[in-house]
Amino acid sequence: MNHFPHPRTAAALALAALSVLGLAACEGGTGAKTDPASTTADAAVPQAGGPTGRGKPPKLLWMGDSVAEAEAPALGAALRASGGEFTSVAATASGNVTGSDAAETWKWLPEKLAAEKPQVLGYQITAFDWGTPDEQRKGYERLVKAVQDVRGKLVIVSTPPIRHNEIQKPHAAELAKAKDVAQEVARRHADTVTFVDSSELWGTDPAAEKAMRSKDGIHNCQQAAATFAQWFGGRLGKQYGFTLAPAEKWATGKWTGDASYGMAGCS
Repeated sequence: MNHFPHPRTAAALALAALSVLGLAACEGGTGAKTDPASTTADAAVPQAGGPTGRGKPPKLLWMGDSVAEAEAPALGAALRASGGEFTSVAATASGNVTGSDAAETWKWLPEKLAAEKPQVLGYQITAFDWGTPDEQRKGYERLVKAVQDVRGKLVIVSTPPIRHNEIQKPHAAELAKAKDVAQEVARRHADTVTFVDSSELWGTDPAAEKAMRSKDGIHNCQQAAATFAQWFGGRLGKQYGFTLAPAEKWATGKWTGDASYGMAGCS
C-alpha cells in the first residue's frame, strides 16, 4: 500500500506524484493523449449524444457517497482549470439512488437538479446501492428520467474496489450486481447515458497497489484523487469535446487540504 501525503505537505508533493505515476499518459487510460481521433481509446468509452463542451467541459454535477466525495476536490480543480463548472453533492453514507436510505436522496435530488441544471450528472455507484437487480434497475431508471427532465446527460461510474465494512458485508453480493445493472440501463438509454468502468483505472482488488486505497481500504488520498481526475477528466474530454488542462495547472492548491483526506487517514 502506498504512503500518501498529509494534507499539509500534499501541495508540495502532488506534482512529483503525478510525474511518478505518469498521469499525463493516463488521460486516455491506455497511455494515449486525449485525442478525439484516437479510435483505440474511444472504443473503450460508450459515446452518448449531448453537449460538445465547445472546447470546455460541460457543467458537471458530481454525485456519490464518501468515496466519490474524496475524489471530488481534485476533479473539481481539474475541470475548473479547464474552464468548466463543477459542483459536488457527494457525501458520507449518502448520494445513493437505490438501496439504504435512497428515499432521503430523492427528497432533495430533483430540486437540486432543477436548480443546477447540469449538462452532465456524474454518478459514481455507491457502497449503499444494494437491493435486488429489479430494485437497482428501478433506481437507476429513475435517475435517468430525473436527469432527462432537466435536459442533461448521465455518466455512471462504477465503484472503485473497496474493502466492505460491517454494514456493507451482508450486501456484498447485491453490490456486485449493481455494476451490471447500471451497464444494462446505460445500454437502454445510449443516447443520454454513458457507463464508465473504473476498474480500468483501479483494478478489482482493493488491497492491490493499483487500487490506491487509503489506510481504511475504502477511500482515496490526494495522489489517487489526482489520478482519478486525470483519468475521468480525460474520458469526459473524449466524450464532450474538450482537452483537460495540464496537471501542472490544478494538481496543487487548496483542494489537497480538503477535510475528506484527514477523515480517510491520509498521512
